[in-house]
Amino acid sequence: MASAVYSAKIMKDLDLLPKGYKVMIVGSVQEEDCDGMCWQYIYNKDKIVPEFVISTEPTDGGIYRGHRGRMEIRVDVKGISCHGSAPERGDNAIYKMADILADVRALNENGCGPDDEIKGLVKMLEPEFNPDYYEDARFLGRGTCTVSQIFYTSPSRCAVADSCAISIDRRMTAGETWDSCLEEIRQLPSCRKYGDDVKVSMYMYDRPSWTGEVYETECYFPTWINKESAAHVEALARAHRNLYGEKRMTTPSSADKRNRPLIDKWTFSTNGVAIQGRYGIPCVGFGPGAESQAHAPNEVTYKDDLVRCAAVYVAALNLYNGENADGDVTQFRAGRTDNDIQ
Repeated sequence: MASAVYSAKIMKDLDLLPKGYKVMIVGSVQEEDCDGMCWQYIYNKDKIVPEFVISTEPTDGGIYRGHRGRMEIRVDVKGISCHGSAPERGDNAIYKMADILADVRALNENGCGPDDEIKGLVKMLEPEFNPDYYEDARFLGRGTCTVSQIFYTSPSRCAVADSCAISIDRRMTAGETWDSCLEEIRQLPSCRKYGDDVKVSMYMYDRPSWTGEVYETECYFPTWINKESAAHVEALARAHRNLYGEKRMTTPSSADKRNRPLIDKWTFSTNGVAIQGRYGIPCVGFGPGAESQAHAPNEVTYKDDLVRCAAVYVAALNLYNGENADGDVTQFRAGRTDNDIQ
């Protein structure tokens, strides 16, 4: 926010606001809880559709043209309770879930060879399993899944559990869809084994904001990648090269990143899932700080980063050539669900 606000002040003070354009600085809420939902509101309720957006999420000195998508999956398992003194009379939902947990772990960790009963998510990097998008997947990185929460119900500590549920954080690479990710869990051997006792679903988000308003949406956040030649990406690249050269600038926390490509991608997810992933509004990232510092204890951001980013924002907006924007900046963009969600 500091870099963005000061870039606008610099443009006003030095008469560098691009002619014919308005520059808007957005400070949105609930991004950590439900990335992109704030931009769903901006797009659908406020009817604001920018020509392009620069995300100021941390980029380790790089210019980021996309990232993996994600979704939040829930698996519910039913059992039958009974007294713990005779567990054979019941059907322990936690034991069933233990089998499912092992399969979810295998889905994340396995390879994709002929001997792997559960083909690991790494398979999407191979043309055999992802013929149309394996190259994009290799750029973004493989998808991942991990169990992030576990719940149960039981009458007491001396009774068999009659239900168990888990949350799965699923990161999606190019070629994966919300539907394919749900089906992948449903087809795990343990889920098939327990049949109708297993329900796999996607979470919905309905927490109120600080104003009390609820803007319900699905917990699905589409994958997106820009073309490197897109006008808004090229504007940032030119600004950086003119100001600071071809290589990323370093800070004490990101010195090892200097030799990574200047044009790259995020590991985590941002509001870009809605801006470009859902609505196709061109988005690109350049922001102060290191990805590894995000949510870290005693997080730091270096002052030099703040200054550099503000300067690049000013230059990029003045180097942007809208005539070069051909309306098709997306290299890959995951489709929406079939739910009636705005």
